[in-house]
Amino acid sequence: MAIRIHEREAMKTITIRELRSRSAQVWEDLAREREIVVTSNGRPIGILSSASPATLERTLAAIRRARASLAVLEEQTRSAREGRDRIRPEEIEAEINAVRHKRPR
Repeated sequence: MAIRIHEREAMKTITIRELRSRSAQVWEDLAREREIVVTSNGRPIGILSSASPATLERTLAAIRRARASLAVLEEQTRSAREGRDRIRPEEIEAEINAVRHKRPR
């Protein structure tokens, strides 16, 4: 009996309930699909990603790099939304100097 894998913009999804009740099938499907989005109450809460002993460290490193890139992009977007992308170089230098002066020596 196969679990229901839902298509959502080419992303495969399963619910938490399906993950708990049919985990053996999930692992089989994960090997085939490579990534599955886990949802709770219709909202994505995690991603299952396939890995092998040979590629585990590289896979984790790639995921961490992607998360870091996403965090930088989100901060840049927030900064632009708040107008901080228009700060003049003199203002940046003044802020750096203020922080340096507050540091304990």
